[in-house]
Amino acid sequence: MPPCLCLPAILPLPSPTLLLSTRRRLPLLKPPYVSSNISIDSTSQPNTTGVIVIGGGLAGLAAAIRLQADNIPFLLLEASDAVGGRVRSDVVDGYTLDRGFQIFITGYPEARKILDYDSLDLRKFYSGAQVYYGGRFHTVADPLRHFADALQSLTNPIGSIVDKLLIGLTRLKVLTQGDDEILSAEEEPTMNLLKKIGFSDAILERFFRPFFGGIFFDRELETTSRLFNFIFKCLALGDNTLPAKGIAAIPEQLAAKLPSNSILFNTRVVSIDSGSDSSTKIRVTLQNGEMLESEFGVILAVEEPEAVKLLAGEKTGEVRQPVRSTVCLYFSADQGKVPVQDPVLLLNGSGKGIVNNMFFATNVAPSYAPAGKALVSVTLVGLYGDVADEDLVDRVLKELSGWFGKSVVGSWSYLRMYRIGFAQPNQFPPTNLKKNPKIKPGLYICGDYVTSATFDGALVSGKIAAETLLQDRALINV
Repeated sequence: MPPCLCLPAILPLPSPTLLLSTRRRLPLLKPPYVSSNISIDSTSQPNTTGVIVIGGGLAGLAAAIRLQADNIPFLLLEASDAVGGRVRSDVVDGYTLDRGFQIFITGYPEARKILDYDSLDLRKFYSGAQVYYGGRFHTVADPLRHFADALQSLTNPIGSIVDKLLIGLTRLKVLTQGDDEILSAEEEPTMNLLKKIGFSDAILERFFRPFFGGIFFDRELETTSRLFNFIFKCLALGDNTLPAKGIAAIPEQLAAKLPSNSILFNTRVVSIDSGSDSSTKIRVTLQNGEMLESEFGVILAVEEPEAVKLLAGEKTGEVRQPVRSTVCLYFSADQGKVPVQDPVLLLNGSGKGIVNNMFFATNVAPSYAPAGKALVSVTLVGLYGDVADEDLVDRVLKELSGWFGKSVVGSWSYLRMYRIGFAQPNQFPPTNLKKNPKIKPGLYICGDYVTSATFDGALVSGKIAAETLLQDRALINV
């Protein structure tokens, strides 16, 4: 039950200094992954503050950090018990379970500016993949990082020598283009682009479909070519990684940059009263009926379906269907029962079964499991809503027994399943990956649906939303 936010029925306006009011102590939960630098030990809710940021995911945190840089008072309201939004982790029986398949690419340009990579203790994946096809695994390797492996894989059945040369040429092309150029270029579905480049059916079905299908949660590869080219460039410039303490370490690091007492957890907003088009003073209503008012404006940083719901009546458009969904299953194993020792992503290139990709998380980051144990992560594309959890677990174990042998997989223990109905917005063409965040004076949106469906897109959108608000209010020099 959310804590009671006891505010007066009529909210007094703030003084010109816009100082936060004295607070009363609130009994808010503090889960294991919330940074110790985040303190919610204050005394009473402010009646009014400069800016209200709704949502503590990557976009909301980035917006708050940008506001803080100009010393603008703000309050960040998060409906759950911790920051992160969809970028969360849980600890189950000593295992770190990220909520869904998530890999952090160090080549993201905005992330490089705002995050401290050293403090995240990032652990690298092998630059490439192992593709299951024809009853065995075949290597696809980055020739600039694993030249010997790439040379040996030239003649494997995952693609022709021409395909592998085309990958190199595509890499060179995206590296010569700026990010803005890529994100605003002419577009088409990714599959159409790949066919136009000249890739064979073999590499499309056995590598591109499971690899980028797992990134986009879209095995048909209908996602815009703009997003494909942007991610392809980031992959060329950086590494696939996991923070040693779980993917949640990323939003936690961002939250730790913010002032103490600036985040309220378990505080859900149910409506936004934006008033007249000429006023930037906006009032938000909380789930318990209490209200808060902003002096400068509100930044809405929730996922797209929730944003559309809260902005009912505003011209925000509809959520594109189908949304991108996924199921992630975790299993524990004895370290001696791990059939693959490399920190590599395993792709299903067979064209059969329901598993899209998997990996042994402890091969990448041993800290994801207790000593002597291993953590297995398996990803499906789609929600499989008509299949019971128990049946889905059985189907996955049966399929993986065909990959690794029943004696190996039969010793694994099921830990948890995450069914994520809205994993990403659907970004098939036509897209606008540089949307204006301003809905009306004083009301702004941000999130991966406003820019690109990536970690970086969320960070960029939060910063841009905050800067747009500040410029509209003439709080910074344009």
